[in-house]
Amino acid sequence: MPALLAPSCTLVGAGPGDPELLTLKAVKAIANATVLLVDDLVNDAVLAHASPTARIIHVGKRGGCQSTPQAFIDKLMITAFKEGERVVRLKGGDPFIFGRGGEEVEHLREAGIDVAVVNGITSGLAGMSSLGAPLTHREHAHGVVFVTGHAKPGDSGTDWVQLATTAHQAKLTLVIYMGVSSLNHICQGLLQGLPAHTPVAVVQHASLPSQREALTTLAGLVNTVHREQLQSPSIIVVGDVVQGARAWQQAEQQTKAQRVA
Repeated sequence: MPALLAPSCTLVGAGPGDPELLTLKAVKAIANATVLLVDDLVNDAVLAHASPTARIIHVGKRGGCQSTPQAFIDKLMITAFKEGERVVRLKGGDPFIFGRGGEEVEHLREAGIDVAVVNGITSGLAGMSSLGAPLTHREHAHGVVFVTGHAKPGDSGTDWVQLATTAHQAKLTLVIYMGVSSLNHICQGLLQGLPAHTPVAVVQHASLPSQREALTTLAGLVNTVHREQLQSPSIIVVGDVVQGARAWQQAEQQTKAQRVA
């Protein structure tokens, strides 16, 4: 008889949605798992890589909706590992970028479990790539800041005024996750540190066939999101790199042509 594989626990990033953006290492981990704990934002097509005998447990974690308690998810992983399972915690995007991966690793290590992590492409990167624009640029952006627009209960959250001031001075791109529900508050802060004409892109369902996007300025962001009815999950990218988007460049070319005419 073949030797039984040892129990294991792996946090796997399923990427932004498009199953073709999975890494080879993620596919291997999914295929070897005997138990998979799957987030809501993971594309069902990703589960085609799982073994037919694997147990799949859906543990929804989505802002604004009823979610599986984090403590319950932690307990499931620890229990399954101790029962000899090969556990994969399958998370949308990257486990360590607003995926609570850090919290889960801490709890697992406290239980004496060694954890492996397989990175995934985060939606902030995939969304901008789909528009043909970068997050950094030698002329327009010397760095990028990934920030959440969803504060932990009891936490005052991000100081948007300070962040905007720093971004303006240091030429940084801001990539805001989970910011749609707090958009008015976020914009009020950003407008105190960044010019009103700062380019902004909003991308909903990045990398999926259902992807929708809008290009605007910081001053017009709130009205644009409401008019286009963009909702979560969306990423908001603020900075001059947005001018590299294909649609933005096409609009500029049309404007120049009209001026010449």
